[in-house]
Amino acid sequence: MASTDLHKALSEIDAIRGQIARGAEFRGYGPATLTATGALALLAALLQANLVKDPLHQVTAYLAIWVTTAVLSVAIISVETIFRVRRLHSGIAFPMLQSAVEAFAPAIVAGLMLTVVLVRGAPAESWLLPGLWQVVFSLGVFASCRFLPRTTFMIGVWYLGCGLLYLTLGPGQYALSPWAMGLPFGLGQMLVAAALSADRRYRHG
Repeated sequence: MASTDLHKALSEIDAIRGQIARGAEFRGYGPATLTATGALALLAALLQANLVKDPLHQVTAYLAIWVTTAVLSVAIISVETIFRVRRLHSGIAFPMLQSAVEAFAPAIVAGLMLTVVLVRGAPAESWLLPGLWQVVFSLGVFASCRFLPRTTFMIGVWYLGCGLLYLTLGPGQYALSPWAMGLPFGLGQMLVAAALSADRRYRHG
């Protein structure tokens, strides 16, 4: 009987931690790291501009640059987020991390699957990738708004707007342009960092 009561109590504690985690503001994302990933996107755009002169006919090289940039950015953010969550959220660290992953992971997986399907099934339409990536990324930002400062909603609008604008322009002179990725993600990540910094200064003030 005692064992059953203990198990029930532990389950209730886990449920309470989960509820607290869902209602708390997530502080695992560090502004400095997000700024660094924005700079990385701008650097990748410069690299593409110098090394990939005809991206529509060098899709493999184009993907190598941007997939590598995405993997590095996710790795950098993930490592810092784990350390920050353990330090700032202590007892509810795991539920907070779980909420963050559940919010953004679908966007990352969808972006990866779209890339594979488009490149293998319709390589002539690869020019769509930057716009699709930005639209999918915006959905991840919108999903994360529930535990981030309200101003991050506008960052989601930024990514969505950039993606739709790129798709509207069509497969013309801007198709797979380095700045079609560099500017939206470079400035977007810096805007997220600025929003988080401003919110934390406001709270401490």
